Amino acid sequence: MSGVKVKYSEEDLLEFKEIINKKITRAQEDLEMLEGAYKNNADNGTDDTSPSFKSFDEGSEVMNKEANVQLAIRQEKFIRDLKNALMRIENGTYGICRVTGKLIQKERLKLVPHATLSIEAKRAQ
Repeated sequence: MSGVKVKYSEEDLLEFKEIINKKITRAQEDLEMLEGAYKNNADNGTDDTSPSFKSFDEGSEVMNKEANVQLAIRQEKFIRDLKNALMRIENGTYGICRVTGKLIQKERLKLVPHATLSIEAKRAQ
């Protein structure tokens, strides 16, 4: 071998695991908040307003709920990607680009801990 690292050290993996677990916790809290926002069926006291305002308000509410549902779907995918990263740590494939087979830069993994592509592979896409 020519001094090229093939995988991260246990110490590095522990650091990544900590980063990922913190992100999962925060993402799950955000997801709960989003779900609470679109599952909240309580109306905001619009019963006594004029019909034109009520319909506008309901339309706006539907759009907000749809936006929150979309955000929740993205958040669920993010959590799933983070959990998959934890599995890659466990099975020894974490931090290895699935295209080039090279180690993904540590700085990239700190920012995007669920990354499966190196910068080179991502740019080539």
